[in-house]
Amino acid sequence: MIPNGRPDLRLYVRRRRELLRRLGSGVALFPTAPPRNRSNDTFFPFRPDTDFYYLTGFGEPESVAVLRPGHAKPFVLFVQPRDPAQEIWDGRRAGPEGACRVYGADEAYPIDQLDAELPRLIEQAPRVYLAPGKYPEFDAKVNGLLDGFRRKSRTGVKSPAAILDVREALHEMRLKKGPADLKLHRRAAAISAAAHVAAMRACRPGMMEYEIEAVIEYVFKKHGSRFPGYNHIVASGPNATILHYNENNRRMEDGDLLLVDAGAEIDLFSGDITRTYPVSGRFTPAQREVYAIVLAAQKAAIGAVRPGVAFNRIHETAVRVLTGGLVKLGLLKGSVNPLIKEEKYKKFYMHGTSHWLGMDVHDVGSYRDGKRWRRLEAGMVLTVEPGIYMAPGSEGVPKRYQGIGVRIEDDVLVTRTSREVLTAAVPKEIADIEATMAESLALTV
Repeated sequence: MIPNGRPDLRLYVRRRRELLRRLGSGVALFPTAPPRNRSNDTFFPFRPDTDFYYLTGFGEPESVAVLRPGHAKPFVLFVQPRDPAQEIWDGRRAGPEGACRVYGADEAYPIDQLDAELPRLIEQAPRVYLAPGKYPEFDAKVNGLLDGFRRKSRTGVKSPAAILDVREALHEMRLKKGPADLKLHRRAAAISAAAHVAAMRACRPGMMEYEIEAVIEYVFKKHGSRFPGYNHIVASGPNATILHYNENNRRMEDGDLLLVDAGAEIDLFSGDITRTYPVSGRFTPAQREVYAIVLAAQKAAIGAVRPGVAFNRIHETAVRVLTGGLVKLGLLKGSVNPLIKEEKYKKFYMHGTSHWLGMDVHDVGSYRDGKRWRRLEAGMVLTVEPGIYMAPGSEGVPKRYQGIGVRIEDDVLVTRTSREVLTAAVPKEIADIEATMAESLALTV
């Protein structure tokens, strides 16, 4: 399975060479994800392990990649063999020959030869790199091999001295995107943005949440994104106050807000956008008040994104604006600084403002450098997504605000001197949202 056509071998060669350089010596092992059963004899659509795919571009299950720094043939793949009878049922396979010809492996073997060939590949290596705990059965296989080497040490067999975690080196690579990565990122962001605009224009009272979800999925697929980066959140009315709501089965009513959180995936790179807008096409006064606070917080937080800034500064900026806004609405009492110190805002804003974005929607990479928050660097991509949530029946919240949930989220690239909002094509100013929705309603009346 190649998600979007023939792989760019030069991209994967560059990634492997950089990882080999960082590791220096040893052998690194990367199994892909197993198929996931949905029910009885049906399965979820297969998605390869992200680290495995990042280094290989190979999208078939039951595969293992081996990287050997310093070897003449450093890239070895174990894959499912060609099987014409089985391929009639389950689709074409590359096989070992295709793994070399199409995917650039230096050597390739059928997966059923892994147990026979792996000892040769890791014997005499000073260390083995894995992602311990990710795939316990594979960990057990490798540990069993190493135990066997140790038992043979008196015969001259040299066992790797240690198993080290490969993720620190690899995930730092994934965190800082190069030009090829950013090309995919921008495409995922553009498709995500187009879907959000289409959903905004389609929205009207009486529709079901899943109808909006269908509009989003249609636009994704029409523009080449077969799968979303995560389960869509299409949350109307009180459902917008549930952070990870994804039932998407409520009828949308006049007077509701609709919160839509959805992102397209391209070669595993994901967009991640949230917009909140009125189902009727016009914000009520209470909705407008809350929305304006969240929008101001998001703009301020985006403005804080630039090289050299500590990651937590983005959240702190958003929290300060949100807390001040909540005081003005009368939802919090007191001065802003003590309220922030006592975390009183968490009654209405209980999540962080940003996360890394890449081939996983909550992408890899550390947020701290030891005890200190890490500094932003060019090539990092992150979300900026403040919100305010007031569930029905919230104690001390005036009735006009109850049931309002607002989140606004964009994808932001750190550039050499500033920032680039990759998802700026989706309206988020109140006037722009209402104008976009009015155009749609005029066409459908």
